[in-house]
Formats: sequence, structure tokens, C-alpha cells
Amino acid sequence: MRLAYLGTPGVAVAPLVALHDAGHDIVVVVTGPDRRRGRGTATSPSPVKAAAVARGLPFTHDLGELSGNDAELGVVVAYGRIIPSPLLDEIPMVNLHFSLLPRWRGAAPVERAILAGDTMTGVCVMDVAAQLDEGDVHDRAEVPISDDVTADELRAELAAVGTDLLVRRLDVGLGAASPQVGEPMYAHKLTSDDRRIDWSGSATQAHRVVRVGDAHTTFRGERFKIHRATAATIDDDDDRGPHTPGELVGEVVACGVGALAPVEVQAAGAAGMSWGSWRNGARPRPGERLGETAAAS
Repeated sequence: MRLAYLGTPGVAVAPLVALHDAGHDIVVVVTGPDRRRGRGTATSPSPVKAAAVARGLPFTHDLGELSGNDAELGVVVAYGRIIPSPLLDEIPMVNLHFSLLPRWRGAAPVERAILAGDTMTGVCVMDVAAQLDEGDVHDRAEVPISDDVTADELRAELAAVGTDLLVRRLDVGLGAASPQVGEPMYAHKLTSDDRRIDWSGSATQAHRVVRVGDAHTTFRGERFKIHRATAATIDDDDDRGPHTPGELVGEVVACGVGALAPVEVQAAGAAGMSWGSWRNGARPRPGERLGETAAAS
């Protein structure tokens, strides 16, 4: 089949490679522009562009170049832009979406599923419609969410499952699609507030925030990131009574319910390091808390 492929980040590379390896004719790859990465001025191509170049596939940054080409179908995986309705009228398109629609339509389905405490998610091969993620579904596959999986790990697993589903579905033909059934939930893009740890809540919820990535709090008035952690309990053998949320108690941090045991952290102006190494350098005083004074976002 002659395909146009639309994708940008690393998670969209595997489906492109698999479709090409399966013998589909990739007539054009549409991807996001080169961007500056790191602190230098040099720009780097998107992962999808790099994959296209490595395979000798034609690529463009201009979505308008799809108009008038001879693609039979467009395949969209994490492209990152809204596709105009006139183009959808010209070229039928399917999207590989990382949730079990209609739950978690939108930009951040993986992160929202983790934050909500979902135990199951999945992938859908769906028609691209003018309305965000409202197209009919051709096929779907479920993927369980473990208690400690991170958003990046889950996204990689969904990409692998979705790649197999997409290739298999195109091999046998898309066939008829079914309307989405159920109450829609929207996965809005995460804000800095979504990634801020609320120590007054449960350790379980704090751990979920860490798992989605870029979790932050404050220490001594400065931004403090927690990259990895586990939910824990407080081994309280003193007589100080209940601990204040955010208080450093031995090797853990007290929450409203339970405690969080950080594993890898990053203080302001420092590189990431183990929790133990940070404690040895910072030497927190008895009763000091994380999140006590808000820092500027």
C-alpha cells in the first residue's frame, strides 16, 4: 500500500520502520521541524526524520505537501499537529492512539492514565476525524499498567504493541470501523502544577506523579526534582507523634497517607544523584520538609 507517514518523536519511529519493512511504499514522511536540543545553537532532526533519512525515504516538514500526492492512506503516530479537514477529505488517515478510546482522548493519554490510577490502558487504530480523537476504531489492544511503570516505559510498551497491531491490520485490510462507545475522558497536556507533588495527599498519588516524569517540589525554597521513587511506610520508633506532610523522616518523606522513598533526585543547580548522596551533602535538619516554600515555576 502507498502510505504517507506523519510522526515526530522517538515513539513514532518503530511503526515507520515496521511498515517499511513489511513492504509498504512510504511515499512521503511528514515530520516536525528540526529543533535546538540542549544548550547549544545547533539543531537536530526529529527522530522520525532521522529514521526516514537513514532509510532513504522522502520527507517534508510541510503538511501542505501531502495535497495532491498519490498516497492511498495516511498513517499518523504522535505527529503533534492538527490535520486540517480539507486534507482529511483528500486522503483517508488512521491514527495509532495510546489509550482505549474514548477514555483519554487528547495529548497526554499515557500520563493521565497513570495519574488516574488506571490499571488498564491500550492502543487503538482509529480513523482521523476533524474532532480530536473522535474517529471510529478499526482495532484495539489492551495493555495492563503495573504499579511502578513510568510513563516513558509504558509509552514504549504501547508503541511496541501498537506497531504490531497497525502492521497486522494493514496487512489484512482496515475493514469496517466501529464508533467509540462509552463516556469520553480528555487527556489534557500536563502543566507544571500537575507535576508538583502534593505531600498532603497519599504516597500512592505522589508516586504516580513521579512516574509520569518531571516531578518537582521544593527544598529550602528552591526547586527540587524527584526522578525515581517508591511508595513506602514510616518506620516510626520515636515519640514525636504524627509527622507533617513533606517532612523528611529517616530515609523517607512523610505524606498525608504513607510515605515516599525517593531513589533518584536533583537539587537546583545540580546534576541528578541518588537520594542517599543528596542527603549526605544537604544534611537536612530534623523536621525539615520538602515543599515547605514554593519556588517560582
